[in-house]
Amino acid sequence: MKKLLLLLCVLCAAQPELRAQGGRGYLYQEWTVEQGDSTPLIHVVPVPVFQRPADLRRYRRLVDAVKKVYPIAKTARAKMAEMEAELLRLPTKKEQKAYIKQVYDEIKDEYTPVLKHMTRTQGRVLLKLIDRETNRTAYDVLREFRGGFVAGFWQGISKIFGQDLKSAYDKEGEDRIIEQIVAYYEAGLL
Repeated sequence: MKKLLLLLCVLCAAQPELRAQGGRGYLYQEWTVEQGDSTPLIHVVPVPVFQRPADLRRYRRLVDAVKKVYPIAKTARAKMAEMEAELLRLPTKKEQKAYIKQVYDEIKDEYTPVLKHMTRTQGRVLLKLIDRETNRTAYDVLREFRGGFVAGFWQGISKIFGQDLKSAYDKEGEDRIIEQIVAYYEAGLL
C-alpha cells in the first residue's frame, strides 16, 4: 500500500502539467495522517475505457454536443419558468397568446442562427437535455405553448429527419452517459 502511494506521489510530481491545470487530472487531493506520517489521498477522475476507436469517437462527439447545447437547455428552463409566471399573471387568453407570440419571436431571432449550425447528434442531445431540465418532452412544450396542430406538424418533420420530439430523458437507462457527461460538465471537469 505504501509503495502504491509512493508511486502515485512520484507520478504526480513527475507530471507538473496536472497540477498546473488546476487539478484537471484528478478530482481533489487530501492528506491523511497515519501513525504520525502524512500521506496524500488523491481522488482520480474516472476515465472511460472503450474497446473500439469508433466508440471513443462517438463518446467525444457526445461530449462536444453536451458542451454546446447544455447552456441552451438551462436557458430554456429559465425562460419557461419566466413564461409560466407571466402567463399566470396575464388575465385574458388574448393577452396570453400575444405574450407567447412575442416570446416565440424573441427565441426564434436569438436561437435560429445557433440551431441552423447544429448537427443531428447535437439536436438529439438538446431534445434530451430540454426534457431533463424542464421535466417535459419537447413535444409537450410545443403542445402547451403553440398548440396540438403545431406540435404534431413538428413531430412529423422531426420523424422525417430521424428525431423524435416525444423522446423522454432516461438518466438510468439509455441516457446515463449523457447524465455522466452533464455531471462532469457541471463539476468543471470538461
